Amino acid sequence: MREQPYVLQGTQVDQIETSKVLRNTYALLAMTLSFSGLVAFAAQQAHVPHPGILITLVGFYGLFFLTVKLRNSGWGLLSTFALTGFMGYTLGPILDRYLGMANGADVIVSAFTMTAIVFGGLSAYVLTTRKDMSFLSGFITVGFFVLLSAMLAAWLFEISGLQLAISAGFVLFSSAAILYQTSEIIHGGERNYIMATVSLYVSIYNLFISLLQIFGIMGSDD
Repeated sequence: MREQPYVLQGTQVDQIETSKVLRNTYALLAMTLSFSGLVAFAAQQAHVPHPGILITLVGFYGLFFLTVKLRNSGWGLLSTFALTGFMGYTLGPILDRYLGMANGADVIVSAFTMTAIVFGGLSAYVLTTRKDMSFLSGFITVGFFVLLSAMLAAWLFEISGLQLAISAGFVLFSSAAILYQTSEIIHGGERNYIMATVSLYVSIYNLFISLLQIFGIMGSDD
């Protein structure tokens, strides 16, 4: 009987810790998204060229692994903003290219709106139902390798409709990642708010880019 107060106390501590991680994650996510958006706007206004796939991959993974290494220190916040700022920089030239299209502004607004709706809806669903989405880990792992193979095929071969299929696949993949990461936070699987923020940011970024491509392809058929 004496163990019961300690069990309750441990549960309350876990709940407080989870709430803290959730609060810090969404606060940092809001700041990084705003910072990334400002960098993307500045890059678009300056008409900077896209750094290319090689520099993008090196920059992203380099800053990502740096953030992982520094995640438990104050420097982790700096590397998080460096990572999201760099991704915003790569987004600027993409937005500039779409704005050069006849309906480019509508495509961007549609992709942005849909991204906000999808992220908000999926997050609200997990937060309100508190369902355990850990079963999605297998889907996410398989999806990563399937999408990687599809991107390699698109680079090597000219296959009609493959790019649209890849974009649709990334929408599903990013949505599953948002559900999974949000569930990990509220169920105590993720205790580091910096890594939770980076995970959600990357999912939102990929979701937005994929929707841009889908709406752009659909718009070009008109």
